[in-house]
Amino acid sequence: MKGYERRTGQRLVALGLLGALAFNYPILGLFNRAVTVLGIPLLYAYIFAAWALLIAAMALVVERGRAK
Repeated sequence: MKGYERRTGQRLVALGLLGALAFNYPILGLFNRAVTVLGIPLLYAYIFAAWALLIAAMALVVERGRAK
């Protein structure tokens, strides 16, 4: 395994762990409030935004790994 492939794999594992942390109860509990963001409950907005950012970060890591 080449060095950049190994780093890409390590970065994806780190992002997976970050995703597990982001969707764990203590963090979700912070956003479980009776507040809306553009008419969407805060918890749902957080889940969607965190999910989208996690996917974008993974795509960025994979594409940077392919470019090398």
